[in-house]
Amino acid sequence: MSDATTSTNRPGAATRNSSAGAGLGSDHGATTIADTVVSKIAGIAARDISGVHALGGGAARAVGALRERIPGGRTNHSQGVSVEVGERQAAVDITLIAEYGVPIADLASAVRRNVIASVERMTGLEVTEVNLEVSDVHLPEDDDEDAEQTPARVQ
Repeated sequence: MSDATTSTNRPGAATRNSSAGAGLGSDHGATTIADTVVSKIAGIAARDISGVHALGGGAARAVGALRERIPGGRTNHSQGVSVEVGERQAAVDITLIAEYGVPIADLASAVRRNVIASVERMTGLEVTEVNLEVSDVHLPEDDDEDAEQTPARVQ
C-alpha cells in the first residue's frame, strides 16, 4: 500500500510533521482515536478548573440531569463539548457556565491550557484550537432556589 497515510508513517516521516501526533502510526499499524474519546478528555479537563460551574447550555444540562436521575444512569463527561478529530489534529468547542465573580478571561485561559495539555498528553493529537462559549454565570442563590422548590418526597 502506498497511499498518503502509510507514507507519512515511515520511519523518519515524523520529523517532517508535528511531533504531537507522531506516535499514532507505525510500520505495524495505525491508531485511530474516536471523537468521543477526545470529547470526554476535554470535558473532564474543563471541569477540573476552579470557576467552571457546569458544561453545556440549558437544554443539554436539563437532559444531563434527567439522565443522572435514571437508575444506572451515568454522568455524560462530554456534555457541552464538541470536537473535530483528524488524523493528527483535533479542534475542541466547549460551552460552559462560569461561577459568578471569576474573571472570565482568566477562566478561559486556564480551561484552554488544561484542555490542550490533557488532550495532547493522552492522545498524541495536536490541538489546533479550543473555542469557548460562556453561556451563563452561576449565582450562589441559584442553588438555594432549586433546593426550596423541590418538595420532600417522604416525611
